[in-house]
Amino acid sequence: MKTKQLMILCMTCLSATAWAIEPGPASPAQQGTESWMQLQIRGVVASTNLQTASAAERELAMQRWLNSFTYPIPEYFNQDTGGEITNSK
Repeated sequence: MKTKQLMILCMTCLSATAWAIEPGPASPAQQGTESWMQLQIRGVVASTNLQTASAAERELAMQRWLNSFTYPIPEYFNQDTGGEITNSK
């Protein structure tokens, strides 16, 4: 019973509006990204040239996608093969 009450209390605290993130971009980089995304959504920076793919191109793209499912999923990933994360600051 005590666990259930604690879980309800935690859920109530986490759903409170005081924990909500303010709307809008939080950093200058995010503001720039959001601006570009809005331009793309509205079609403002869309190309005036119609971009199409031929039937052969579509078939090759579909074949590449289908072939991607033939690779086995490893049981685990070796953490050392991914490189290192460096701090860019």
